[in-house]
Amino acid sequence: MMEFEDIERILELVRQHDLAEFEVESDGMKLRVRKASVAFPMPPAISHSSVAAPPVPQVSVSSVPSPSVLPAAPEDEESVELAVVKSPIVGTFYRCPEPGAPSFVEIGQRVKKDQVLCIIEAMKLMNEITSEYDGEIVSEYVENGKPVQYGERLFAIKTSGF
Repeated sequence: MMEFEDIERILELVRQHDLAEFEVESDGMKLRVRKASVAFPMPPAISHSSVAAPPVPQVSVSSVPSPSVLPAAPEDEESVELAVVKSPIVGTFYRCPEPGAPSFVEIGQRVKKDQVLCIIEAMKLMNEITSEYDGEIVSEYVENGKPVQYGERLFAIKTSGF
């Protein structure tokens, strides 16, 4: 039977070699690790023939899945679209790169596509979450240092009018 340390080593190898998918079967236990794609995120799965295994956290994510774009109420007869940036993984949310440092972004700040918005720590790995859009930060939904779930809202970005 695979031990937790074995699974951690496999996850590290998948990360190091930037594999999109990896599967191994040992002693009746099957482990499949799959990175979420940008268009259709799929969580990794573990199955065991006789005992249910605990879920494995997301391997590594370098970009945010396509955020949903929500129309908002008209503002001065101008159509405004809000892109909601969601967490691609389960982990701990950090607004800044280290304690005492300034936040990556603030409400009202303009951001560019691929600009770092925050960090989510998962299994002692720091995953930078970047913007998919040029726009202005209009909402932050999570407090610094708080846990986040997969798909939880992190930010809203005003994308129109720029």
